[in-house]
Amino acid sequence: MTSPWHKLHLDGPLLAGLLLLACVSLLVLYSAGGQDMQLLWRQVLRFGLAFGLMFVLAQIPPYRYQQIAPLLFGVGVLLLIAVLLFGDIAKGAQRWLQVGGLRFQPSEILKLAVPLMVAWYLGNKPLPPSLLRALVTLTLIAVPTGLVAKQPDMGTALLIASAGLFVLLLSGLRWRVIGGAALLAAAAVPLVWRVMHEYQRQRVLTFLNPEHDPLGAGYHIMQSTIAIGSGGVFGKGWLDGTQSYLDFIPERTTDFIFAVYGEEFGLIGAVLLLALFLFVIVRGLIIAYSAQNNFNRLVAGGLILSFF
Repeated sequence: MTSPWHKLHLDGPLLAGLLLLACVSLLVLYSAGGQDMQLLWRQVLRFGLAFGLMFVLAQIPPYRYQQIAPLLFGVGVLLLIAVLLFGDIAKGAQRWLQVGGLRFQPSEILKLAVPLMVAWYLGNKPLPPSLLRALVTLTLIAVPTGLVAKQPDMGTALLIASAGLFVLLLSGLRWRVIGGAALLAAAAVPLVWRVMHEYQRQRVLTFLNPEHDPLGAGYHIMQSTIAIGSGGVFGKGWLDGTQSYLDFIPERTTDFIFAVYGEEFGLIGAVLLLALFLFVIVRGLIIAYSAQNNFNRLVAGGLILSFF
């Protein structure tokens, strides 16, 4: 018999996992934000809009996404070019477009447009792809990735590249091709290092050795590590995290919120949270595996691996 979730074009277990993650995040945000109800309600509103949009998009047949993939990709690339020509500059980066009263970041569109485009290009042809088709696919990935890196926004550029590469890997790319690409990527590391901005190099060096500058560039990582370690096995308890309440953890409601979670819920809480993420990822891969055609399978697999 057809389940109610099937009629709504939703997967019950996946939806349950996402809702549970959302609830956990609101719980931690309330603590990390100093029990600020306005901050909490703003996030509740964002979740409401996101889940509502998810429901609407789930009603659109997958073949429609296959039809609009080239258009969405083309519009996204044109918007990235417009950002470089006319975009707003903030904190030394040119990433935003202002259209009337709407200010948005076009690179976010490419996180979905790139895997859709790669799946569109590969999905209607025999798999695994030939070397020529793999090179064309890499070009499709490289164009938006390069435009985003130019802004500069290396983090988003890496996410966009990963989204496309995951789809390419899922297409059954031969291992010798993967090995050759890995060798080329390794050989290109010195070149990439030369063209990186100084602050980007500093981030890499700080990630590898935060103790080098514990009161400067490494302060964030050091303090978050101390907070997580102080939680021990069972944690200090919800709303009882001292590191966050004493303002030792910077950006505790955004980039470093896991440090707040680790301090309050400890090792056991961290393992349970990672298990919940793993459940969502595995469920997504099961959905991808059971998809009925190459396009659906590649898109679903690419998106869930990007989430991973």
